[in-house]
Amino acid sequence: MRKLNARGEFNILLIPLILVVLILFGTGGFAYWSYNNMTKYRYHADKVAADAVKAANAQLTTQLNTQFAEQEKKPYKTFTATPTYGSFQVIYPKTWSSYIAVVDGNDPPVDGYFYPDVVPDTGQNNSGNQTTVNFALRIQIEQTSYAATLQQYQAQLQAGQVQIQPYTLPKVPSVVGSELTGQIQDQKTGTLIVLPVRGQTLEIWTEGTQFLPDFTKIILPNFTFTP
Repeated sequence: MRKLNARGEFNILLIPLILVVLILFGTGGFAYWSYNNMTKYRYHADKVAADAVKAANAQLTTQLNTQFAEQEKKPYKTFTATPTYGSFQVIYPKTWSSYIAVVDGNDPPVDGYFYPDVVPDTGQNNSGNQTTVNFALRIQIEQTSYAATLQQYQAQLQAGQVQIQPYTLPKVPSVVGSELTGQIQDQKTGTLIVLPVRGQTLEIWTEGTQFLPDFTKIILPNFTFTP
C-alpha cells in the first residue's frame, strides 16, 4: 500500500531513505561478520603460534638435555684385562659404574657388568629367576672355543630368534667374529659380539635397546685386545 502525502501523493523521498537504512544494516552486519571472523582468526593464529613456540622450546630443551647427557659421559673410564685374557681394553662412559669379577679357574673367569650410576643386583632375584635388569654392557671371557660358543646359539638361530653376521672390531680388524642380534639369552634380547681370543672366546653385549647407541658409538669403536 503506497503512502500518500497530504495531497494523497506518494512520497518519493522514502525510497532513498529505505535504501540508506538497508545499506546501513547491511554494512553493520558485514562489519560484525568481518570482525568476528578476524577475532577468530587472530585467536587461532595466536594459538598456533603459541603451540609452535611451545613445541620448539620443548624440542630445544630435549636437544640441550641430550647434549648435556653426552658431555657428562666424558672423559671415559677404562678397564684393561690381564695378558691372560688378551689384555682387552674397554672404554665406557664415566657416568657408568662397573662390577668386573676376574677369578682364574672360574667359568667364566672374567665376568663384567656395566650400568649407569650404580650397578644393580647381578645375581638371581628372590624367586630364583634370572634378574630382569637390562645391563648397559656385559663382558665375558669364555673358556670354550669360538666354534663351541657359537654352537650354543644354534637353537635360537634355527628358530629364527637371532640373526648372525660376520663382525670385526674397528680397532682389531684382523680378527673376524660374529654379531648376533635378537634373543641372545633366555627372556632377554640384545646385540652380542663374539670373538676368538687365544683359544678362548670374548663376548661383548648390550641387553635390550636402551643402551644400544652407547654400545655402537662408544664401546665397540674403542674396544681393543691383543689377538
